[in-house]
Amino acid sequence: MHRKILVTSALPYANGPIHLGHMVEYIQTDIWVRFQRMNGNLCYFVCADDAHGTPIMLRARSENLTPEQLIQHYQEAHEKDFADFNISFDNYHSTHSPENRELAEYIYLQLKKGGHIRRKVINQAYDPGEQIFLPDRFVKGTCPRCGAEDQYGDSCEKCGATYAPSDLKNPVSVLSGLPPEQRESEHLFVCLSNFTDMLQDWVGNEVSQSEARNKLKEWFDVGLADWDISRDAPYFGFQIPEEKDKYFYVWLDAPIGYMASFKNFCDREGIDFDAFWKDEEQTELYNFIGKDILYFHTLFWPAMLHGAGFRRPTDVYSHGFLTVNGKKMSKSRGTFIMARTYLDHLNPEYLRYYYAAKLNEKIEDLDLNLEDFVQRINSDLVGKVVNIASRCAKFISNRFEGRLSTELDHPELYQELADALSSISESYENRAFSKAMRKIMALADKANQYVNDAQPWVIAKDPEQVNRLHNVCTQGINMFRVLVYYLAPVVPDLARRSGEFLNDSMDQFEKAQTPLLDHQISPYVHLMTRIQQKDVDAMIDQSMEKEATLDTSHDNIISIEDFAKIDLRTALIIEASDVEDSNKLIRLKVDLGTETRQVFAGIKGFYSPEELVGRKVVVVRNLKPRKMKFGTSEGMILAAGDDDGLWLIDPGEQVGLGVPVN
Repeated sequence: MHRKILVTSALPYANGPIHLGHMVEYIQTDIWVRFQRMNGNLCYFVCADDAHGTPIMLRARSENLTPEQLIQHYQEAHEKDFADFNISFDNYHSTHSPENRELAEYIYLQLKKGGHIRRKVINQAYDPGEQIFLPDRFVKGTCPRCGAEDQYGDSCEKCGATYAPSDLKNPVSVLSGLPPEQRESEHLFVCLSNFTDMLQDWVGNEVSQSEARNKLKEWFDVGLADWDISRDAPYFGFQIPEEKDKYFYVWLDAPIGYMASFKNFCDREGIDFDAFWKDEEQTELYNFIGKDILYFHTLFWPAMLHGAGFRRPTDVYSHGFLTVNGKKMSKSRGTFIMARTYLDHLNPEYLRYYYAAKLNEKIEDLDLNLEDFVQRINSDLVGKVVNIASRCAKFISNRFEGRLSTELDHPELYQELADALSSISESYENRAFSKAMRKIMALADKANQYVNDAQPWVIAKDPEQVNRLHNVCTQGINMFRVLVYYLAPVVPDLARRSGEFLNDSMDQFEKAQTPLLDHQISPYVHLMTRIQQKDVDAMIDQSMEKEATLDTSHDNIISIEDFAKIDLRTALIIEASDVEDSNKLIRLKVDLGTETRQVFAGIKGFYSPEELVGRKVVVVRNLKPRKMKFGTSEGMILAAGDDDGLWLIDPGEQVGLGVPVN
């Protein structure tokens, strides 16, 4: 009996373009979906743009657009990127839709009816400069649990802790840089602890990734806190029913966007929506996500669904982050690569295959090593797979009018390739894509060894071996066909063009069990070319150029007249000490030649007080003094940084006519 499956990928946020880090998830999900379809299962795949929240509202304001104009722009760009990467969504929608409003209101009212909503007055972060309540991720500070600095106001990327922005140490607004004020506001909460027993049962029986179960156990051990689902006006989103000036927090209606997108699809295609959202026995539901949103998808999301009378996910599959050349994606190094930039230079099938060769069933980070990327694509896809067809097809076309033989030269070898379907399918099913790719390439090695040993180019010179030439080349073409069948979920465009060459639909794995014999094929055309290093270099150069381009549309651009007002002086650090109760600041006493001053510098962790004493630095002398709880800072030390660290600007040795710098 064929399975009925609904699959979702996490929703990209509608205030910026798609980059290669995002594409890990969509490629991973698409490979799994295509595998299910080629296995004969009914598998729907839906997604949408996550289109609500304060960041959308602020971004639209900064670009002099309405939020609706902004999200429409990015949705169009996202859909084009996904289409060009061959992501096979059945439907792509938006959370700013009638279906999502209807479902969000219904789920909220069901939770309220069930006694799972409560009110509580909270102290909320408020930016006095921007005069707006701040979303959690617009507050940064030090994690209250592990002490990691520069963490968001809702969760710590280092230890996985979740908390309120008010729990952060040394919080600042990312909008103004000011410490946020705490203002009282009445909010609505889902009583998540009401669902503890249900969630523990679901996690124990359904969540398959051991890393996820271990992390969830930590959260259960701490105890599930009530979940704040409301935000105050101004806010771009859906108003909460029966409330005034209260809006659904974006994380309430974002996952409901999966349902909304599917409902939009069902209404259009006449599909039974409830069959996939209420029947856990007959249908399956899978959410593919990044590890940073595990908490939302394994606690909030199933609790919401269960509390509103819907089924829970069959499983939630999480993946790690992308690094490039072993480091965090970096604009300064040109490795923060947008999907469109990649597409401007390289075949999307290359990246799909490379990600597949690196992805496994665990929650592990994936590294895009660009040197390895070039070598692997050229070796595996071009050198091992496509090469088989190119070496055999010309003989079929030129000697046998494009018709394959009635028999194979080595049927046992063909059967060995065909018999590998079960093992390869198991790896695909378990999302162990790297294991599947290794198995397929091992078969490709055997196929190439066969062609090397058979030497059709030598046989072709012997008129008495015409039949064997026909059989050998038919063998090669059929082995190529099996390999492409197995690779089809990963490189669908290669499969499509190979299907045109072979006059075969290439749509179901079971067809690979039977060879093509006495079958007409089309003239061979090049199916894939090698990656040229110059194209990779051009992609990196373009990524760096975008970062280097000055955006003069923002208010923080200064004129040369503004810059001329800055009084920069060389100073000698004569004292340095750590500031108690601060994870960032070091207290400095600097000698400017004519006076000494106290300066607080946020360089702890990059420099120790001991190594600073006796060092020359550049100081902004005419900066307005700033009163802090530790004392008054009477200047600023200049430093520069990138993804690799922070460096004090060193004035170096004096040169010239001996005129003092000060």
